[in-house]
Amino acid sequence: MKRAGKLFSYLKDFKLQVVQFCITTLLAVVFGLFSFTMLAPVLQVLFGTGTTPVADSKAKGGLNIAGYITQWINDFVAQHDKLTSLTYIVITVVMFTILKNLFIYLSLNILNPIRYAVLRKLRDDMFTKILSLPIGFFTEERKADLISRMTNDINEIEVSIMNVLESFIREPLTIIFVLVSMILISPQLTVFLVLFLPIAGFVIGRIGKSLKKPSNLAQEYLGSILGIIDETIAGMRVVKAFNAERHQQLKFRETNNTLFRVRKQISRRKELGSPMSETMGVIVVCMILWYGGKLIFSGQSSLTGPFFLTYIGLFYMIINPIKNLSTALNNVQKGAAALDRIEHLLNADNTITDKPDAKSISTFSQSIELKDVRFAYGDKVILDNINLTIHKGKTIALVGPSGAGKSTLADLIPRFHDVTAGEILIDGINVKDYKLFDLRKQMGVVSQEPILFNDTIYNNITLGTGGASAEQVHEAARIANAHNFITQKPNGYETIVGDRGAKLSGGERQRISIARAVLKNPPILILDEATSSLDTESERIVQDAINTLMKNRTCVVIAHRLSTVQHGDEIIVLEKGKIMERGTHNELIAKNGLYKKLVDMQQVK
Repeated sequence: MKRAGKLFSYLKDFKLQVVQFCITTLLAVVFGLFSFTMLAPVLQVLFGTGTTPVADSKAKGGLNIAGYITQWINDFVAQHDKLTSLTYIVITVVMFTILKNLFIYLSLNILNPIRYAVLRKLRDDMFTKILSLPIGFFTEERKADLISRMTNDINEIEVSIMNVLESFIREPLTIIFVLVSMILISPQLTVFLVLFLPIAGFVIGRIGKSLKKPSNLAQEYLGSILGIIDETIAGMRVVKAFNAERHQQLKFRETNNTLFRVRKQISRRKELGSPMSETMGVIVVCMILWYGGKLIFSGQSSLTGPFFLTYIGLFYMIINPIKNLSTALNNVQKGAAALDRIEHLLNADNTITDKPDAKSISTFSQSIELKDVRFAYGDKVILDNINLTIHKGKTIALVGPSGAGKSTLADLIPRFHDVTAGEILIDGINVKDYKLFDLRKQMGVVSQEPILFNDTIYNNITLGTGGASAEQVHEAARIANAHNFITQKPNGYETIVGDRGAKLSGGERQRISIARAVLKNPPILILDEATSSLDTESERIVQDAINTLMKNRTCVVIAHRLSTVQHGDEIIVLEKGKIMERGTHNELIAKNGLYKKLVDMQQVK
């Protein structure tokens, strides 16, 4: 419930609506209770064998509201005939029933928009949080699990918690008003009844607590299923090429069967709550019948048959709210597991943020400097003692074997990660002292795997730039050698590229990502093996586009194909996170070291 309380904190923006909901719910409960309790005096006066004098009622039952109501009905019947009295009473009951249902309708019309607004805000907060988290967070978390939290866990909260929000307000009000009515009719019976209710509550509460752990497991297995589906669809070519259909099927089936068993266990425990509460209710009713009969037979109570029946009816009126409340509490326990997973995301540490006094940077005029830079994931050191200066307008190439730390070094400059030790300076100021938005506005990134979104070519090119004219977009595409193939598409720049650009070839995707960088027109350019995954013809076309893009810019180029970096102003050779060699292509060849070995392996002349 503490976690649910945090979720309900989203209701603070809807205080007025919550008050309106409470008022309409209260009126619905009052009118519903009144329309029901009106039946007792009607039965007693119209179909009973006598009346209950007020004086006797006071003597035997204290307040005994039953006597007062009966006396009022007696006086009313004395002035009218029984049929007329019955007509008035029936009309009154119908009117109050209509009012009860009207206020129930109004309360739900107030509540539902609140519920959906809370879920909308929760989704917004989660997506905003995802966008704000550093790249390192996503290396530790599975993509499918994050998607599961954004979809399945939110749905679980809607079903398990938000859908029972009504119960947390309506049912306690109903229980309070019904209990008050029962006390007014017979205090002795009500005290007897209250002694048994905690027992039922304890039993049902134990069932609810047992739901949380398996519910958490169910959400985790559901996330695993999403991961298997995503990986299988994305890697379908490999799956079929290696005849791995059976392997993926068994993997999916095993997780799916485990999810089935866990959900079956949850269902058994959940469905036990309602029958258990009903059984406990029947036991209590039987005890009330016995004890009430004892009071009536012994003359210790002024209860009459009609009011005793009304009392039992009121108890049944209280059973449903108690059952609904216990079900709601069980659902909250079940939804708490989903809420735990959502809170894990919402409370994730974001170490890469702006300082309160962060500075703006509008131009890049001098150099990028890495001083004694060290970076590690936990205990694993990725980069160590990196010292490097990149002057404006120069091209620096990072080469070395896989796992040497090339991409990580490049990622430190736009603060995709923060250094573990040392500092990175741009124009003499630590990058941590700049505003993130302004810092990254100075940089363009073209990666090995071009990232396109399932949108139009035009929108993929203008991603994040905003305000660009169609002519500027076309010019950027021309510089990237992309304009011709785009205009040959059936819908030109309005062509949908498909999921991850699946409707385009590798070369076409890369040229669109280059056009995106051209349109941004950044002074600093980071190229992470932008041509390594292309065929020879596409590589030539893309390389021409890259060469055009690199003109008059400060470039950090990561390459496995050393032929593409021979003309760099300086080549940095990395191995195991350290700079092993540095210099121009000819200088490094003359050293006959690691770079010469890499060149010989690729037979670059």
